[in-house]
Formats: sequence, C-alpha cells, structure tokens
Amino acid sequence: MSVTVPQGFEAAGVAAGLKSTGKPDVAVVVNRGPLKVGAAVFTSNRAKANPIIWSQQAIQDGVVEAIVLNSGGANCFTGSFGFQTTHQTAETAAELLGISPGDVLVCSTGLIGTGDEVFRGKVLDGTRAAIAGLSSEGGQDAAHAIMTTDSVSKTSVVAGDGWTIGAMAKGAGMLAPGLATMLVVITTDAVLSPAEADAHLRAATRVSFDRLDSDGCMSTNDQVTLMVSGASGVAPDADAFRAALTDVCADLARQLQGDAEGASHDIAIHVTGAASEADAVEVGRSVARNNLFKAAIFGNDPNWGRVLAAIGTTAAAFDPYAVDVSFNGVRLCSAGAPDRPREEVDLTPRATSVLIDLKAGEASATILTNDLTHDYVHENSAYSS
Repeated sequence: MSVTVPQGFEAAGVAAGLKSTGKPDVAVVVNRGPLKVGAAVFTSNRAKANPIIWSQQAIQDGVVEAIVLNSGGANCFTGSFGFQTTHQTAETAAELLGISPGDVLVCSTGLIGTGDEVFRGKVLDGTRAAIAGLSSEGGQDAAHAIMTTDSVSKTSVVAGDGWTIGAMAKGAGMLAPGLATMLVVITTDAVLSPAEADAHLRAATRVSFDRLDSDGCMSTNDQVTLMVSGASGVAPDADAFRAALTDVCADLARQLQGDAEGASHDIAIHVTGAASEADAVEVGRSVARNNLFKAAIFGNDPNWGRVLAAIGTTAAAFDPYAVDVSFNGVRLCSAGAPDRPREEVDLTPRATSVLIDLKAGEASATILTNDLTHDYVHENSAYSS
C-alpha cells in the first residue's frame, strides 16, 4: 500500500488518457492530518519543469496537504500555458479538497516540450477522478499511476517505534543526482516540525538518491516530497527517524537502479581510503559516468585500467600509483599495478561490486550505477524526447 500505510493518508491512481496504453496516469496523495507538514527537495537542473517551479514556491511555508502527480507528459518547456496548467491543477485539487492551492504540490513526468488543451483537460479530469476515488487503500494504485518507462512500481515501508514511513517512486531513465532523482513521495505519521522534516529529508537524500548515478542524465522534473500527518501522536527519536528515512530512500534508490532502462548490471562503486567524503563521491562518480568502464562491464570485462583512467581525471587527493582496485571481491590492481588475473573475476551476475581503495585517508562513499548496453541505446533512441 506504500504511501497509505502510515495513518492519516489517502491516495488514488486513475487512467485519464494521458498514456496511449490506457494505463493509470494520474495520482493524488492527500494528508488528512492532524499535521499538514511537508518538505521537498528538487532537481538542481537549471532547466526546470513547470510543476517544479510551482512546487518550489508552494513548499516555502512547510505546509503540504496534497500532491497531484501525472505521467504521460512532463509539462516542461511548454511556456506560460504549461505553468497555467500546473496552477489550474493545484486549484482544481484545492477546490475539491477544501484547501488552499498553495498547499498542493504538483509533479509531472514524461516527454518534454509537449502540452496542449487536450493534455490540460486530461490532467484536470484525472485530478477530479482521483480525488473522487481517494482511499486509505489506494497507495498501490498511486504507485502504478506515476510509472512511465518503469517495468515495475517501486514502494517501500519501514515501521518505527509507534510510527511508520511509507513511500513510492518512479524512475528508469535520466537517473542522475541533483538533490533528488525522479519522482518520490514519502509519507509518515510521526510528529515532526517543518524544520525537522526538511533536515531529515535532506540528510537522507544526500546519501541515497544523490548517490544514484545510473546514466549521468539529470531530469528537469525530479522531486522528492515528504508529507507528515502526525496521526500516530508519536514524536520519534531524531536519530531513529533519520535512520529509518534513510533506509527507505536507499531502498527506493536500489529499486530505481535495478529497473534502469536496458541495464544488465547493477554496479555498486565503493570508494574507501579517501581523504574526505567529497573526494570519495567525486572518485566514485567519475567511474559511474565513464562510458568506457560501463561498456566494459556490459561485456563482462573487469577492466581495472579504465577505472584508474577515470579516477585520474578528478581533483581528489590520492596517488594513482598507490590505488587498489577489486571487482566482486577479487583484487586485480594493487598499488597501481596488476595483481590477480582477470580470469578470476566472474561478471556474469547482475550484481557487480567495484572496490577502489585510494590509500589517502579514512573517508568512504558508495555510488550506484549501471552498465551501458545495446538495449539502453535502443530504448532511448526509440523513445521520443
């Protein structure tokens, strides 16, 4: 049931005709309170979709009573008409729910640069239908309605000491960090202030969604939203809540990675021995975004030379001739020189681990990515952008 597992939330997902397949494409999640707290993080892409522009303003007061999400159209680079569509979506939801439009966030996903009166009409009709069908059992329907190229819906639930966190996400392409990755809605019935919700969400996102770098492409529509109902009446231990929220975000990030378009390997790049966490992240990301490395993994080739070549382009503090590199537990490079034979590494399983020991300090970080495949190229050449 994802977002409707915590107390105080209702959701729905309906088919409004935005998708040619006839599958659900509009979702609504409503916070019935007693608290109406919200926090969100957004793409750092300067090219932002109209729903992002709207939601960034709406979230300023830390109040969120509802969120409307549509797939089948990004509503990005659609001019003033597109922003008016977003505004009307929030107004329509607000009128039906008896709340302020400024307390309604809006999310969209799909093709960039498309949007007309037909699109607007379907989004508004879908919003009305979804609100009419709101239910405390509607979380899974909402999770299905936000899918685009996703092959499966993505949900996660964690139970705390008297409180619960539920979540849903969508994403299979354009997976790269920038405060958020794709569309994510997280709900909790814990008692949190707006400041607490914002701090916990940013901390959890920093080490989860921000560490997912599947294809190096940052979306114009990324948004992660946390809605707080307080319906449990329990104010959680701060450390316990942050750990649980981080677990939920990390779980969703792994699900996004596992459903990445055309991928045949899920790669975890573990960087240890770094002089700082920032260095570890920079080194890991340099490998995650290296097409030669990603193509080698697709070919089941543990090409550690491409790893060293990639990390050598960074400004991180380390000696390239002191670095160790291991694939799936087998150290192939020691101190910048060959160690074990490459034949000892089996890269046929989907799960792939790369360990890079920089020998420069005590900090570490893990970046999640995927390989570069024929299927990825085919899917993204066939999918209009």
